[in-house]
Amino acid sequence: MSLSDISLTAGMRSNLVNLQSTVALMERTQTRLASGKKVNSALDDPTSYFTAQSHLNRASDLDSRKNDMGEAIQTVKAANAGITGIQSLIESARGLANSALSANTADRGTLAAQFDAIRGQIDNLANDSGYKGINLINGGTLNVVFDEGGSHTLAISGFTGTASGLTISASTGSWAATSDINTSLTQLSSALTALRTSSQTLASNLNIVQIRSDFTTGMITTLQDGANKLTAADVNEEGANMLMLQTRQSLSTTALSLSAQAAQSVLKLF
Repeated sequence: MSLSDISLTAGMRSNLVNLQSTVALMERTQTRLASGKKVNSALDDPTSYFTAQSHLNRASDLDSRKNDMGEAIQTVKAANAGITGIQSLIESARGLANSALSANTADRGTLAAQFDAIRGQIDNLANDSGYKGINLINGGTLNVVFDEGGSHTLAISGFTGTASGLTISASTGSWAATSDINTSLTQLSSALTALRTSSQTLASNLNIVQIRSDFTTGMITTLQDGANKLTAADVNEEGANMLMLQTRQSLSTTALSLSAQAAQSVLKLF
């Protein structure tokens, strides 16, 4: 049976419409209180909804970029750790070479062998300084993307930090000749200078990536806050609305009951 099949008085119909409207408003308010949002779909407010979604989508894209930046930072740190280790090995090798200058021929041979062993360890350390398949001190290159569109990037070029890449030759003639020891010392000094320069370049690039990462964190927060302001509900306001609607519902129910009683009073005439 449809509502049109039932004859209602004008007062009852008006009170019923008011009650239905109040119930609809209560359902909307309950949804806002439960979700914490005044705009839950495009039906609530198309402009605010889609603008907020645009902000959130960009924030999500930037968050992915921020994760990539974090990995880039770790890659540079791994390379820097490798450089520090190689510098220490070179300093040890220099100590051996300086000791050899005042040693006898037999001892020079022993020190030369130790020098060559350290030279091999330089290669091992350089090869072990990669992160996620990228090794900046063994010829690798890292491309860091900063924006969601992929147009703002930074290319970090690596170098070859192996013994041969740093032009550190193996000992010659077991260092029997002082000139061979001096040649090794010159090569070691040049290698240290090259490593320091490369370390400074990596540090500069690391600083750029860190700055962009911090900027991206702030931008993500800004976008999320912007989306929240467009869609978030005022919980205090909605709570007050609920109390008022509950009162209105009670009054509408009472009014509907009184209207029904008025109609029933007609029966008393018979």
